[in-house]
Amino acid sequence: MHITLTGNLGSGKSTIAKIMSDHYGYTIYSTGKIQRELAEERGLTVLEMNKLMQQDHSFDNIIDEKVTQLSRDSEKDLFIDSRLAWHFAERAFKVFLSVSIDEAARRVYNDDKRGEVETYSSIEDAKKNLIERARTEDVRYKDIYGLDYFNLNNYDLVLDSTFTKPEVLASVLLNEKKRYEEFLIKNGLPETYDKNKAGAGERKLAPRILLAPARLLGATAGNTRDNDEIYVSGAIVRSGAEDIEIVSGRDEIEKAAREGYEFVSVGYVR
Repeated sequence: MHITLTGNLGSGKSTIAKIMSDHYGYTIYSTGKIQRELAEERGLTVLEMNKLMQQDHSFDNIIDEKVTQLSRDSEKDLFIDSRLAWHFAERAFKVFLSVSIDEAARRVYNDDKRGEVETYSSIEDAKKNLIERARTEDVRYKDIYGLDYFNLNNYDLVLDSTFTKPEVLASVLLNEKKRYEEFLIKNGLPETYDKNKAGAGERKLAPRILLAPARLLGATAGNTRDNDEIYVSGAIVRSGAEDIEIVSGRDEIEKAAREGYEFVSVGYVR
């Protein structure tokens, strides 16, 4: 199966894509780079380009058609770094890379590789810009496609990059992909199976949501062991105004943090 990667702005998608290419032999297709190039060609910021795309859907159509064609025709192992590839790609394991808004702002503010169209006066300025960009993208995807991009139930795996090294994230991602494929084989389902469109008689595999316990508890630093250990909990989270919030099971999340787990698996409500 191909892998599609989307996620929060500043979550490190490009870094993960490079690891998947360099160390695991995946062929990378990135649409974020295309969007930045479109912005630079027009002398626009990325936010301004997003707003332009909200009015002119031809840019989205170009990207979407390419993703569908690539995923259908390619015999290579594709790793598609794209906002909506999870919806358009066929034969795909759908991954959402999550990060706290404060860490995302710190990363983009300190990243000098984003060019003049993506510069900020402070970390707080970067944070405000990221929140606004996410809002405009959310509106655009709902208007054009009727899709809820930030609904984590759309994905097979949600992986938290706030504190974990990219190399560990890539390893966990591949282990979870293998777990998902074993589910398909065990249940006799085709590799094009989409849990969101499963028939009444088909088992549905809930999204696997792996988050950093420290992030959920509001800490500024997480586990420093950089392992792939997962604490399986009955905790429930939801999408808050700026970040993911705990609904129930805080005691389990605190225990996972105390015992040094890199991730805690949680349930999700929108």
